[in-house]
Amino acid sequence: MEPEYRRCCGIDVHKKTLTVCVLPPEGKHTGEVRSEVFRTFTRDLKRLRTWLIKCEVTEIVMESTGQYWRPVWNILEGGFKRLLLVNPQHVKGLKGRKTDRIDAKWLARHLERNELWGSFIPTREFRELRELTRLRVHWLQDLNRVQNRVEQLCESGNIKISSVASKLFCVSGRKMLASLALGELDAAAMADHACGTLRGKKWQLELALQGTFTEHQRSVLARLLHQVQYLQESILEITQEIAKRMLGYAEIVQRLDDIPGVDHLTAWTVLAEIGVDMGVFGSARQLASWAALCPGNRESAGKRQSGKTRKGNAYVRRALCQSACAAIRDSDSHLAALFRRIRARRGESKAIMAVAHELLTIIFHMVRDGTVYQERGAHCYDLQNKPKITRKLVDRLQHLGYYVTLQDTDAPAPAPTPSPAPMTSVLPEQPTSVQPSPPPGPVPQSGPRRGRPCKCAERHIPCKHGRVSIPKTPSNKSPKILRNQGGAKNANLGIHDT
Repeated sequence: MEPEYRRCCGIDVHKKTLTVCVLPPEGKHTGEVRSEVFRTFTRDLKRLRTWLIKCEVTEIVMESTGQYWRPVWNILEGGFKRLLLVNPQHVKGLKGRKTDRIDAKWLARHLERNELWGSFIPTREFRELRELTRLRVHWLQDLNRVQNRVEQLCESGNIKISSVASKLFCVSGRKMLASLALGELDAAAMADHACGTLRGKKWQLELALQGTFTEHQRSVLARLLHQVQYLQESILEITQEIAKRMLGYAEIVQRLDDIPGVDHLTAWTVLAEIGVDMGVFGSARQLASWAALCPGNRESAGKRQSGKTRKGNAYVRRALCQSACAAIRDSDSHLAALFRRIRARRGESKAIMAVAHELLTIIFHMVRDGTVYQERGAHCYDLQNKPKITRKLVDRLQHLGYYVTLQDTDAPAPAPTPSPAPMTSVLPEQPTSVQPSPPPGPVPQSGPRRGRPCKCAERHIPCKHGRVSIPKTPSNKSPKILRNQGGAKNANLGIHDT
């Protein structure tokens, strides 16, 4: 069998120039190392492609330098056996021994020795879809910023719509802002635009709309409202374009919608970022590491230092953290149980990150295996370690002063046993005192009454409340023991007082 032919090339990418280094074929270390410099115009990139083909290059590696690698990748994609994009931090040169030619040769040598980890680059279809989903996120952020500017402008003009309505940009708020921008001065006429339940607060809206808006502020408000409308229309159009492109993956999106907290927008974002071929990641752990949804590794001298998550794919992280916040509201799901378990010992932020990690793991297996989501239930973690949970609960009841007997729910019910005699509480002797005859009037009702306990006996004064007070002593600090009457009610539950 003939050995595989390999010839490696390294490209140092810059904005205006490319420095290319081609090593001799593998096994011929005495051959000539060829180096060239190309400009980054399209014509020069095509000439670079032709030159590399003539050199019989099989594998190419380049650094991820800003956005400048993208046109080079688009021209060279598909024409060579292997095309690799690496993080510059993985191949950083030594300070004082660094030039463009040395960097290109350094990249090629690492590639020849198989010492590089390439970045994940999806296919052109998903790269275009990724640009649309990311652009939608940026427009949503721009819309939020413009709406905040509108609210700040209203506050500067003493227009307090947001103090009465729950949202400034609700249906009623939009109509009021539009009439305000058009020069309306009558607060009652603007308040008449209120809709729904907000009409019951018309008198408050009249007070909120009696501001000090000037003509300059009205013109600025009109421009901002026009920008808000333009962004909303653009977001709607790009959402429709994304939905059209995702029609071919409607079956996957439909299955992902069954996950708590995940809707079609989240499914579109995650699929656009990671694609549908899970083989490039290998495992769910590697995918979580790529998205930086797991603790970071930082160990030195045998001591583990900060486990802060590193910077990863911000769009996947943003979408899954938002889905995690929605998923924990379903108290019967295992995601909510996971959140409660981790929040108790690590805090809410880390618990949200753990739920986002779990969501990404679920998505990985569903996309790779073609399975559907199966809810494990909120008690799944208790069932994993049932003896330990049972022992903890029994110990807790015993510390409260009860004997506990356990019985499996699948076992036949035991024969009824006579209930133990109710325990009586012996009250300490009350100091005797001569009570005067009660005055004429309604007779106080007997039995327990709500409120603070009577302390007349402790103060040795005549009682006028009609209550039986129990003085607090070291042996009887609270009258709560009288409520249970010896544990007769708890006997049916297998719990008895000690």
